[in-house]
Amino acid sequence: MYTVPKTRPGSGLPKKNGAPSMPSTGGTGGLAPVPKSRFKFKETFVADAAFRTIMVGCAIALVSVVGLILFELISQSRLSMSKFGFQFLVRSVWDPVEENFGALPFIYGTVVSSFLALLIAVPLSLGTALFLTEICPRQIRQVLSLMVELLAAIPSVIYGLWAIFVLAPFLRFYVQPFLAKYFGWTGLFTGPKYGSGMLAAGVILAIMILPIISSITREVITAVPRQQREAALALGATKWEMLRLAVLRNARTGILGAVILGLGRAFGETMAVTMVIGNNPAISKSLFAPGYTLASVVANEFAEAVGKVYLSALMEAALILFAITLIVNALAGLLVWSITRGTPRALA
Repeated sequence: MYTVPKTRPGSGLPKKNGAPSMPSTGGTGGLAPVPKSRFKFKETFVADAAFRTIMVGCAIALVSVVGLILFELISQSRLSMSKFGFQFLVRSVWDPVEENFGALPFIYGTVVSSFLALLIAVPLSLGTALFLTEICPRQIRQVLSLMVELLAAIPSVIYGLWAIFVLAPFLRFYVQPFLAKYFGWTGLFTGPKYGSGMLAAGVILAIMILPIISSITREVITAVPRQQREAALALGATKWEMLRLAVLRNARTGILGAVILGLGRAFGETMAVTMVIGNNPAISKSLFAPGYTLASVVANEFAEAVGKVYLSALMEAALILFAITLIVNALAGLLVWSITRGTPRALA
């Protein structure tokens, strides 16, 4: 005997367009499936939370490294601080045998060599940046920009070797005699002409900080709105007047930040300066005379520091250099940010 099969409630709905209709999920039959958007939302939330945690951890790690360095420098230099106090900054004697130390010659050498480097590098960097952004043909702009930036990738020891074998002889035979003959009356270019000394250190530092100042200055100049240039030219300004009034005037804060950032790099440079500055802890007016810097004295004498006071004095010199570099770089970053904030990075 033929029997009609039982069906679930709602399964006997009429067909539509020849195809059976889907069974209903209402009533007592079947549960509605959970929307996939809920799972996607949970996965996105977990991924965002994990990403945020990792990024916060990276930031905390960087700050912790700086804090640990500062803590170690302060703790290791306490003996020198307690023995010499503020006099450590103004004394010129450096006698490891008698354990009598003063950092004034090193501070003087660091400041003089760095500002001499700025005196040479800033005009060259500014001219390079203006040429690459405003005058250089687009076909060779990328090549020249890459060549300038490659200067920053050369190791410091390579600069030092080049300075010993090329720069120092060139200064000794050509530049120093000329400066002594025509500008010796100033007192800055007197004494024996060895090639190495404060002048050589300033020149090699200028070469090393040139790509830094030039690259940042180029970014700052690019951030100046093009409407400023067009408005100046529309009013009848020449190319030079447009650059001076519409570009450089608006970018002066960022350019100053780039200069200060280059100064921070010059303060902390070690190997190249150590190889050509002469390493003599004395203060001399002449740029031909050898000198010493804070970074050089730490690199040269740390391995042979046998006494606790000697080691503590070197750590205090490193602390002074760390503080100067940190303050200078923070100020430079603030100045660059003040001119480039809210401005998208321009394509070359």
